[in-house]
Amino acid sequence: MKDPSKLFQKARKSAFYLWLLNRIMWRIIPFNKPHRFLIEKVEENGLEMKLPYIRKNMNHIKGLHACALATLAEYVTGLTLLTSLEFRKYRIIMKKIEMEYHYQGKTDAHTRFEVSEQWIEERVSRPVAHDGVVEIDCQVEIFDTGNNKLCTGNVCWQIKDWGKVRTKV
Repeated sequence: MKDPSKLFQKARKSAFYLWLLNRIMWRIIPFNKPHRFLIEKVEENGLEMKLPYIRKNMNHIKGLHACALATLAEYVTGLTLLTSLEFRKYRIIMKKIEMEYHYQGKTDAHTRFEVSEQWIEERVSRPVAHDGVVEIDCQVEIFDTGNNKLCTGNVCWQIKDWGKVRTKV
């Protein structure tokens, strides 16, 4: 896929393209396929996602697994940043993740993460233009279907201009 942003734009308005987007994401990130993370809503500046309460996402006491919740926090923040930035211009990589768990999940988990154009300009575009790299912290809260707060995730992303990326020593 040459330009995934077009698929995200179509998924904003079409249930078919939202369904297609989820299937494509399961295919290009095969680690996430068994968990069945679902992008439920694509908006101009953010995403809503769901972690279903299925066996693959449960721990030994039939609650949502802590690592599945952490992956949901990573996934929603990372995808939101990617869809809000020019993916051909910036490389993003997770630097750190911290989770604080509040309540045991026994139903589907839902989360939402959004950023404004102003936030992107102030926190990403200007600093990267000046320094070539920036680290940003994204905080996301995850709730169950009863609106109980399951956890709070703090995900630190490093965003770098592709021109500054070096893969060899």
